Amino acid sequence: MRYLLLAMVLGLGFSCTKKRDFSQKTLQLSVAAKVKGFDPVNAGDSYSSNNINRVYEGLLEYHYLKRPYELQPNLAESMPTVSDDGLTYTFKIKKGVMFHDDKCFPNGKGRELVAADFVYSIKRMADLKNNSTGWWLLDGRIKGLNEWRDQYKGKDANYADKVEGLQALDKYTLQFKLTSPYPQFLYSLAMVYTFAVPREAVDMYKEEFLNHPVGTGPFITGTFTQSNKIVYEKNPNYRDVYYPSEGAEGDKEKGLLKDAGKKLPLVDRIEVMIQPESQPRWLNFNSGKLDLMEVPKDNFDQVVTPDKKITDTYAKKDIALNIIPDMDVTYIAFNHDDPLFNKNKKLRQAMSLAYNSEEANKLFYYGKGIIAQSIVPPGIAGFDPNYKNPYKQFNIEKAKKLLAEAGYPEGKGLPVIKYDTTATTVARQMGEFLKAAMDQIGIKIEVVTNTWPQLTQKVKKRQTQIYGMAWIGDYPDAENFLQLLYGPNAAPGPNGSNYNNPVFNQKFEVAKNMQQSPERKKLYEELTQMIAEEVPLIFGVHRTIFVAKHGWLQNYKYSTFANGANAKFYNLDMKKKEETIKSGKLR
Repeated sequence: MRYLLLAMVLGLGFSCTKKRDFSQKTLQLSVAAKVKGFDPVNAGDSYSSNNINRVYEGLLEYHYLKRPYELQPNLAESMPTVSDDGLTYTFKIKKGVMFHDDKCFPNGKGRELVAADFVYSIKRMADLKNNSTGWWLLDGRIKGLNEWRDQYKGKDANYADKVEGLQALDKYTLQFKLTSPYPQFLYSLAMVYTFAVPREAVDMYKEEFLNHPVGTGPFITGTFTQSNKIVYEKNPNYRDVYYPSEGAEGDKEKGLLKDAGKKLPLVDRIEVMIQPESQPRWLNFNSGKLDLMEVPKDNFDQVVTPDKKITDTYAKKDIALNIIPDMDVTYIAFNHDDPLFNKNKKLRQAMSLAYNSEEANKLFYYGKGIIAQSIVPPGIAGFDPNYKNPYKQFNIEKAKKLLAEAGYPEGKGLPVIKYDTTATTVARQMGEFLKAAMDQIGIKIEVVTNTWPQLTQKVKKRQTQIYGMAWIGDYPDAENFLQLLYGPNAAPGPNGSNYNNPVFNQKFEVAKNMQQSPERKKLYEELTQMIAEEVPLIFGVHRTIFVAKHGWLQNYKYSTFANGANAKFYNLDMKKKEETIKSGKLR
């Protein structure tokens, strides 16, 4: 689901304003790339999904504080009743949940959410006309849904058709019937693709629906435009949702339970500025015009000591440091639609060997990333800490040998290869690093820069040769990473490399249907090692995130999942913020 710029994971910031207003709790954030829009069925990247998460909601969500991550009811009244064979899931929908007020409803007043809204919303994801980036999630999983989808190829779908596995049994009862056991099914119901949208809004706004968000979430926003600012206001009709009263070990000592039992959201307003470059964001953070930000690589030594503590300079400003190993992987993908890469594994292996990941880690990730030996990150069953990828070792001589065996000695006869990335400074630097690395073995690279939406559209339309990206886990299961290379998930699905290996596909299909067990773990490890040696991607790192936050921001705890929705838990001590800024401490 969630593609991310290879250079960034949070990138939070805010622009300059002439006058400070401390009278309202306004959370000030930033995003490092343009948001594609607010349609849940096409939230294929973290930037869009984080913003969608503030407006729309799903049946389930992750507990904000508990680790390991734990699912809990959101729009569902409780966790589902599951049949003995694991195929039927029955949910009760919370009563009294209201969609945001909007002119798509009679008299502009939002109506109550009902079970049929989920039936409609999931059919929208399946509808071929919508070309959803999230269809991979439920493809082949719900009885009758694929058949409903396929019969309307090239024509308008009839949403009134009954689908056996997706039904509203009554106003507040929703039932799913699966085609086979699917251990990851509940995770899918906490992802934006399956969130509830009202048909009235889709019917009224049509192609512009992506710019007119109408959800049930804690925040509302107006018509979305591709400007540099998104503003959210607290939803005045938000149901009674409260800050958790329990969390992970140590959360109480960190002050993360001070607001236990308080009604959410705790802030009145969110302002999100879109700022691709890290240095303007960092200047704004330093002057207190944003509340938190990932530490840029160029400022790392100013903020973080060699033993991973906050430096005295920043500690005196009441700035704290949060260090979080993320559940992600960075990579450079080969488009296997291109015959240059499709059948030439030795060319891919040669390029991987010529790429010095240790040096890239130092340059772009403070040397704190974990070199990725394959696609599955630490902390998930399927990650083998003892495995060493033979094509991740920097070895120019071996790379040259493999390049010759691939039919291109010293690069002779090989056309210039286009590498697509974004236009940010760090992304361009990464492109130049790749170009210099490949030049060592005679391969010529042309770096092509794009906006984030342009890059994702190129990948979706299979218009790249190679490109740089990253994947943040949608849920804590190796299946979510391995599916990036599953043939049927090829673009416009999440398999942007369009890799299609029948042996891998068959083994993956077995593994993804298995319940958690030592046998599944072993099969996951086999798959990760198969991928490592096939080199459909040049793996980068599993990142460690260093987030700086001001002392006035309370309740901040990083989550790999649903970071946008987590804003409802944040609080601001505006008196402390005013005193800190007016004291000149941040200068």
